[in-house]
Amino acid sequence: MKHRADRARRGIGGVSAALVGLLLAGCAPAAPQPAPAPVPPTPSAAAPAPEPTPEPSPEPQTPLALVVHASNPLLEVSEQAARAVLDQGADDWANLGLPAGPLTVVTSLPLVPGAESYADPGAALERVRQRPDVLAVVPADAVDPSVRVLTVGGRHPLADPVAYPLRTAGRPPESVARVTIVGDVMLGRRVGQRLARGNDPAAVFRPLADRLAAADLTVGTFEASLSDDGPPYQGGDSFSADPEVALPGLRSAGFDAVSLANNHVGDFGERALLQTFDLFDEAGIARFGAGRNVAEARAPRILEVNGQRIAFVGTESIEGVAAGENSPGVNRLSMPPRTGPLNLAERAATTRVIEEVSQQADVVIVMPHWGTQYTHRPEASQRDTAQAFAAAGADAVIGSHPHWVQGWDRVGDVTVVNSLGNFVFDMNQSAQVRQGVFVELTIWDGRVVAVDPVAYEIGDDFAPRLAGNTAREDILSDIAGTSTGPYARPTQ
Repeated sequence: MKHRADRARRGIGGVSAALVGLLLAGCAPAAPQPAPAPVPPTPSAAAPAPEPTPEPSPEPQTPLALVVHASNPLLEVSEQAARAVLDQGADDWANLGLPAGPLTVVTSLPLVPGAESYADPGAALERVRQRPDVLAVVPADAVDPSVRVLTVGGRHPLADPVAYPLRTAGRPPESVARVTIVGDVMLGRRVGQRLARGNDPAAVFRPLADRLAAADLTVGTFEASLSDDGPPYQGGDSFSADPEVALPGLRSAGFDAVSLANNHVGDFGERALLQTFDLFDEAGIARFGAGRNVAEARAPRILEVNGQRIAFVGTESIEGVAAGENSPGVNRLSMPPRTGPLNLAERAATTRVIEEVSQQADVVIVMPHWGTQYTHRPEASQRDTAQAFAAAGADAVIGSHPHWVQGWDRVGDVTVVNSLGNFVFDMNQSAQVRQGVFVELTIWDGRVVAVDPVAYEIGDDFAPRLAGNTAREDILSDIAGTSTGPYARPTQ
């Protein structure tokens, strides 16, 4: 059965009925009793030592989070600056390292001087979603991915709750899982040639390898075949990667699983596709979104980490070879602009899979390969389909294919990332094809509490590197410009 975190916030209770009864019994006057008869003295024995008074159990504590609007460029503050806000209050973003500007602090706790106070942390967070000039101070167990939680002193309250320095009363998580998902990884063509010449399969991943490997699970869309043993179905646009280069490279960066739901995994035909499946299986890298038949292509892949079961489902909506009852291919979900109109029967087949696996896993992540290339704007059919995925039980929808980043949406409590952009690719026709984000999901006890974008740029060596401040703000602005709800660019 799917484990959903209990979101009820429990206050500190009063004295228990049993304790009240004991107190009352101890205070009531005793009824008169006859005097006891004298007892002859007996040899005394040493009195037993009194039982030591047990130490009271410490009150449960959870991180105290500093929270800003999803579009805010601020990522981290020092512990000193954070404690200054808690001790003295703040009314200017310059106190936190941003350019000067009016700052309003809101909180659900009676501890920040001058802050607007709310009884419910949800009300404080709603103020953050509505206004970019607001900073909320709330228990970390109240937050969700619709806002950005700041790192304090190098520690993130959600990803590293034990070491995080600021605490308040609350329920800590029993289990924390961190999942990193990257966009399209293409290790063929010029990328593969460069790696082979340098005899260094890890080269394109090395700048970010430590960060990728630090996650409990690292997943990406592998957009190529691992074999060219067949005719190239897409001519010069057919992608194959040398398994002797690609697989060690993926392992070096800590990849645990790949989505094969894309329009290039079958570029060299059925035999090459089957060889690709075998090679991933032999390498110990889990795969999903394509299979030896349609049942295998649609099947979820469940990975367990830190006691949490996380399921992945992949769909493909471009021109990949669709799996059949007895033939290999991808989990096709036909929809505009490339394979439309929207095929409701194919979508229903995938939503049934999501419904079923949501009863077996704690978290379900759907990774569709969809949309229009070279635009930041998602198709209406993407947003409609994301709603269907969310209704079926998806906890996050993380898309790929357009080669540019695209806007984010919030469907109920589900975050939809329409496109991450390229991660490793040899495109160079525009700045946008060399920019992207990967996302770091944090999961507390089966609940996705954060989906954080990490912006990067792809260099001339095809390796992604963390973007500098200006480029990062440009990339996140491109995302916000076509986002909806709490991820949209604020109007004030």
